[in-house]
Amino acid sequence: MKIQNRSRICLCVSAAIMVIAFVMSLLGYGINYGIDFAGGLNIQYNMGAAFEQADVEAALKNQGIEEYTVSTSGEDGQIVQIRVPALESDDEIQTLQNGLEAELSVKYPTMDTATATASYVGPIAGKVLVRNAIWSVVLASLLMLVYIAFRFDLSSGLAAVIGLVHDVLIMLAFMVLLRGVIQMNSSFIAAMLTIVGYSINNTIVIFDRIRENKKKPAHAGKARDEIVNISVRECLGRTINTTLTTLVTIVALYVLGVDSIREFSLPIIVGILSGVYSANMINGYVWAMLENVLSKKAPKAKKA
Repeated sequence: MKIQNRSRICLCVSAAIMVIAFVMSLLGYGINYGIDFAGGLNIQYNMGAAFEQADVEAALKNQGIEEYTVSTSGEDGQIVQIRVPALESDDEIQTLQNGLEAELSVKYPTMDTATATASYVGPIAGKVLVRNAIWSVVLASLLMLVYIAFRFDLSSGLAAVIGLVHDVLIMLAFMVLLRGVIQMNSSFIAAMLTIVGYSINNTIVIFDRIRENKKKPAHAGKARDEIVNISVRECLGRTINTTLTTLVTIVALYVLGVDSIREFSLPIIVGILSGVYSANMINGYVWAMLENVLSKKAPKAKKA
């Protein structure tokens, strides 16, 4: 089987994953949006001293709250901000606050319950963060296209950007497929931007090896997809070592971390695997295809 055919199979596998996720979304089984996207109730307390976030999370679970985000603010980290889904009535809000205050006041007697605030807030990530993330990815892709086109060639830049779009779409697709395991909160935005940088690094390493191999007399006359195959194989040891090193750390965070850490680490795991997959199985062969197309059109342009 030719290498180019294998790259087409890989693209078909990726397309199938995206199509399945798209169909699931149309059927109402799309991304499981968390509080950051859907909005909810925000409760704020001044604990009066340093506190353990795990204690606040345990108190929320004891009140029957399974979906929440807990964050720390203030100069000394003494203010806790709790976000939970919107409650139906003021009585439910008061019951929740009374339960939290009764449990947390035992461990933190300095907790200030008199100045506690409870208010409904809109989806902070649904508007500002998502829009900024989209523009960040678009801007990063354009700048990478310019840089790689200048450093290597236009085909390399286009292939790298296609790889970036592929990795982001695969991450989104798996957020749909794993909707029962993970919610999408603002941490996903950070994970997506992290993977954009990680993925392009693998691609540039392989493109650099392709450029070097093209210049070697031993590879003169060889087809471009064959040069890509040689380059990927030569970089395979480096790819395996760096990927495993990163995955061991991220998997440990997912297994041992709290829910908020898992919401960040699982998309990172998917993105790393997708980035390695696209860098080694897709991007280089997309470059070869683009170069073959451009080389066929070049003589016609000269005659004109």
